[in-house]
Amino acid sequence: MRYSNILSAVFSERLNRFEAEVLIDDIPVTVHVRNTGRCENLLLKGVEVALEPSSNPARKTPYSIIAAKHERQGWVNIDSSAPNAAVAEWLAGQKLSAVKREYTFGKSRVDFYAEHKGQKILIEVKGCTLERDGTGYFPDAPTERGIKHLKELAEAVFRGYDSYIAFVIQMNGISEVRPNAEIHAEFAAQYERSLAAGVNPLFLECRVERDALEVISPPIFG
Repeated sequence: MRYSNILSAVFSERLNRFEAEVLIDDIPVTVHVRNTGRCENLLLKGVEVALEPSSNPARKTPYSIIAAKHERQGWVNIDSSAPNAAVAEWLAGQKLSAVKREYTFGKSRVDFYAEHKGQKILIEVKGCTLERDGTGYFPDAPTERGIKHLKELAEAVFRGYDSYIAFVIQMNGISEVRPNAEIHAEFAAQYERSLAAGVNPLFLECRVERDALEVISPPIFG
């Protein structure tokens, strides 16, 4: 996926989960943060960030932060809506049928439902923006919703589905994601239980630019 009309700014401070202050040509501007996670390794004072203009002229914040430039990783996409869009593009090139988004299963909505050679498939997408020592970690903040999704995916395996938790790695050069037990031990424990129940992890490597996020991992549904 590719964005349009992106401009650069300098990050100043995070005001709350949804807003931050940046400098555009040295002028302070309040912008939307398109990620409710902590992003503490990325949104640092003085870091270059990429902004997408809002399509709503009446919105309080005229721009959204979609990416931040990390000293080692280069551009890291932090747009929480981007992983699903990137996965949709990735799946479009594979031999799948009956592809649906926001598929209701149990008490959850799973990001993707599809069929491959008659087999029912569920795919839940998670974006990874946290890196330590060359490995990605998820989550970067506690996620009860993530635990719920893992339980639903395990239940789906019991009902005959192929279930996948797909980590979209929103930075360059990272090929593996591990559960972040330091941040959310319960999520890490449920992750291991779900994998033991037959849920398949996918680590989707990406090409990340200031204005683009593209899954470059090879297709798995041939």
